[in-house]
Amino acid sequence: MKKGHHHSIGEMITLDQLIKGERARVSTIHTPDHVFKRRLMDMGITEGVQIKIKKIAPLGDPIDIELRGYELCLRKRDLAMIEVEVIK
Repeated sequence: MKKGHHHSIGEMITLDQLIKGERARVSTIHTPDHVFKRRLMDMGITEGVQIKIKKIAPLGDPIDIELRGYELCLRKRDLAMIEVEVIK
């Protein structure tokens, strides 16, 4: 998918591939690091939670996301571990 193009509803991708304004539902967190996975879950990134891309830094990293009524700023490489389903 070219940068700046919207994804199809129902498409399975990683969170770092979304563009500003797109929304997705978390499917899985892929990391062998159990401590890091627990940290993401403690921040509210759990299976089924809806996430919206709020802002992307000029060079593409970090990315601000909105979930559960608050915003987080995470590195693109961390978002690449989170598989999501694109929603409306």
